[in-house]
Amino acid sequence: MARIIGGLTTSHIPAVGNAIARGLQDQPYWRPFFDAYPPIRDWLAQHKPDVAINIYNDHGLGFFLDKMPTFAIGTAHEYRNEDEGWGIPQLGPFAGDARLSWHIVEGMVADEFDITTCQELAVDHGFTVPMQLFWPGAPDNPDMPRAIPISANTVQHPIPTLKRALDFGKSLRRALLSYPEDIKVVILGTGGLSHQLDGQRAGFINSDFDRMCMEKIVDEPESLTKISRMELVEKAGSQGTEFLMWMMMRGALGPKVHAISQNYHIPVSNTGAGTMLLECGT
Repeated sequence: MARIIGGLTTSHIPAVGNAIARGLQDQPYWRPFFDAYPPIRDWLAQHKPDVAINIYNDHGLGFFLDKMPTFAIGTAHEYRNEDEGWGIPQLGPFAGDARLSWHIVEGMVADEFDITTCQELAVDHGFTVPMQLFWPGAPDNPDMPRAIPISANTVQHPIPTLKRALDFGKSLRRALLSYPEDIKVVILGTGGLSHQLDGQRAGFINSDFDRMCMEKIVDEPESLTKISRMELVEKAGSQGTEFLMWMMMRGALGPKVHAISQNYHIPVSNTGAGTMLLECGT
């Protein structure tokens, strides 16, 4: 069966993509952010996952406000990156795993999750920036796993509850564990943490809330499901709703995880940036 070996969290802000492209990783502004990644890259180099499931939110490239699925899963053989207008260099296509994607979709629909399936899907910075952070040079890194994108609605209200997000991850786990091939899978939960990019609270960051979420998601993820959607916006900002994708990742890891590496840095492009490596326990 497929083995879920761990989960990774990271911000996916487009400014990071520009910093990578311009080689700014060692500049004083960026170094505290990029310093979080070498230990995780070492872990990935040691364990060499076959598949990376990247849970992200689309920012208007693959979907828009007129059609915004709550949960969408890529079922393609490859995923194209296209120009979003942020000035980030366009990357080459990422290899997919259509057979595993369809197995996940079948399992989750049988589990009564309604899934939008995407046999073609253009992926934006929400997907590509995490891949570049964990696998430098992606998609051309020789250790680059096959990729499956899962897009969650964090933009068009009503968004999913944190409980629904955690339950999604649990269903994803059941589907993966029923896959007959012996492959290693790592789950990425991207976005956030607290940030608000517009309105009267533009620039809002709540580091106390961020640190609480990073602490509780390790051993007490169920406690975070008590946070309502409106409370999440209030405490994390209008874009801090991306935390629900961390919860989707966490649900897929099972009841016991070990926090191997973590980092929290503010501000980076007006965002509270949390990075974690959670290794699955026995």
